[in-house]
Amino acid sequence: MSKWVVAGKKCDFKLIGEHLGVDQVIVRIMRNRGLETEEEMRQFLNCEDMYHSYENMKDVELAVDIIMNEIDEDNKIRIIGDYDVDGIMSSYILWKGLSLCGANVDCVIPHRIKDGYGINKELISEAYEDGIDTIVTCDNGIAARDAVEYAAELGIKCIITDHHEIPYEENNGIITYILPQSQAIVNPKQEDCAYPFKGICGAVVALKLMEALFDALGIEEDALLELKELAGFATVCDVMELRDENRALVKNTLKSLKKSHNLGMRALIDVCNLEGKEITAFNIGFVLGPCINATGRLDSASVALELLQTEDMETAYELAHKLKDYNDERKELTEQGIQRAEDIIETNHIADNKVMVVYVDGLHESLAGI
Repeated sequence: MSKWVVAGKKCDFKLIGEHLGVDQVIVRIMRNRGLETEEEMRQFLNCEDMYHSYENMKDVELAVDIIMNEIDEDNKIRIIGDYDVDGIMSSYILWKGLSLCGANVDCVIPHRIKDGYGINKELISEAYEDGIDTIVTCDNGIAARDAVEYAAELGIKCIITDHHEIPYEENNGIITYILPQSQAIVNPKQEDCAYPFKGICGAVVALKLMEALFDALGIEEDALLELKELAGFATVCDVMELRDENRALVKNTLKSLKKSHNLGMRALIDVCNLEGKEITAFNIGFVLGPCINATGRLDSASVALELLQTEDMETAYELAHKLKDYNDERKELTEQGIQRAEDIIETNHIADNKVMVVYVDGLHESLAGI
């Protein structure tokens, strides 16, 4: 079987499809995605088995030891996340997981315009004033060397959970990685991290840390179902490659979202007219996800976090409608911005220019990218 595939892209797709029990078109797609052996194709098709243990994640056990000590001493822990979907889901996963473990924990998501991306000295100062003992970042922090150094000066411990590339310097062809001097760094992109799949989003990194913590405290695995569902949701919204364990997470998320384990998510699904329907990756990426993202663009992402945190159905629906309204406004403002840009192009007769630089006065800062 393996020889048939390795032989090249002109292999017998029909024969291989019959052997695997799938249409030959599926075989052709797998082959075009670089899968060459029967084992690789079977893993792709039966992706439920492609879920990796946290055990090979560098510093995860060190982070668990620090957190368990903070819980025992009832010290204040603060999560600092990010304002996109991955950051919001990561924040919730850590907040919910730590809360279930009895931690004295709160969560802060930076404001896109006021604070900018990630942890910074101002947020560290606020944490110090609030008596925070340990900060846990999610979906950010790997590049925050100065902020982490400042936290250490104030006596605040930092645990970094992130999935972004490690910053580095290159001199004379020699690469030196620059890591923040925190108490623990949980990021599979680290050169000496043995985690077998590097392409996970921040929410999955946060999930792995909570899995390790739950195991250490003997908390039942059922408590992870909601967290896994939201990690799969973030995987789609952060446009991660749907291969390896990402496929397993997303596949299970698509099944469970119809009866989501999270009250706020159920309300949002209903408000977006998806109640009782088959939830697809398209629905996550282009309907539900943008509603969560819109809060961080037009207001504060804490509104979306509050939706996930609420345990009251009436409040959940109020917040879900608010999120949908934000997204509708975001779409309208985006269209207005595009129209104004097109008018400028037409008025200044630059449509035929190979490069067009267009300044739209007053355009909302968070809409420029989209």
